[in-house]
Amino acid sequence: MLVCASLFWAGNFIVGKYAFLTDIPPLSLVFYRWTLVWFILLPFTYKEIIKYKDIILKNLPLLFLLGFTSVGLFNSFTYLALIHTQVINASLFNAAIPAIIILLCLLFKVEKTNKFQILGLIISVLGIIAIITKLNLDILLSLNFNKGDLIMVGGALTWGIYSTLLKRKKFTLPLLTLVHVICTLGLISVLPQFLYEYTNGQVIKFDINLVYTLIFLALFPSIGSYYCWAGAVSIVGANRAGISLSLIPLFSTIMAIGIYDEKFQFFHLIGAILIILGLLLSNKEIKNA
Repeated sequence: MLVCASLFWAGNFIVGKYAFLTDIPPLSLVFYRWTLVWFILLPFTYKEIIKYKDIILKNLPLLFLLGFTSVGLFNSFTYLALIHTQVINASLFNAAIPAIIILLCLLFKVEKTNKFQILGLIISVLGIIAIITKLNLDILLSLNFNKGDLIMVGGALTWGIYSTLLKRKKFTLPLLTLVHVICTLGLISVLPQFLYEYTNGQVIKFDINLVYTLIFLALFPSIGSYYCWAGAVSIVGANRAGISLSLIPLFSTIMAIGIYDEKFQFFHLIGAILIILGLLLSNKEIKNA
């Protein structure tokens, strides 16, 4: 489940860059993507939504936060970031999400954390800094960072919050039902973003490229990934699930080099090594648990 989720999300970065190159507005893409997901899921989940309505209503604040951080923020951050940065950069930041999850789990006392995970967190952060600064001290001193890289850091943070909140979930819902509820509540937070973009003249063009894009995004990075991720977190925990996100930049980098002719540079390598080293150290707590 974790490998499938990572592969589907890697495809999300590739298609997100394609959307920018074909002039599909990013926030409109988020809105239409999740609207399509909502309609696809409805025939399969409406009976269970009615059946579990008391649980849903009782836990509405947490469910809204799950929708807001994942559907509402993470996706918007990702597509906005891809306007300004490479697929390789954006996907590498996802590999640092486990470090963010560890930090948040520590702060919110969701899962126990030890010295190995703290050290892994620090090393992963150094990896993020290496990518943002491109190993150029002048960029760090002048704070002249790439806008897309900073936006993607925000995206990684929101996904870390989502995963931590998901781990704190004490109730049980069928996975597709959970995804549909999160989608529904997430769309509420996406709507203002879409209207802002629309009123500023960024109107989406309905053509065959958009159809293919939406179908792929709805079936794989949306339903497929969220189903697999939510299921995996419930089985192995947020920390261990987070380790698998290191597969996203691997898959994304291979596809970005092949499709968009992006270059894997030395600072990417150093950043990736530091992030992966941090992940390996972070996993020590799980193996010794």
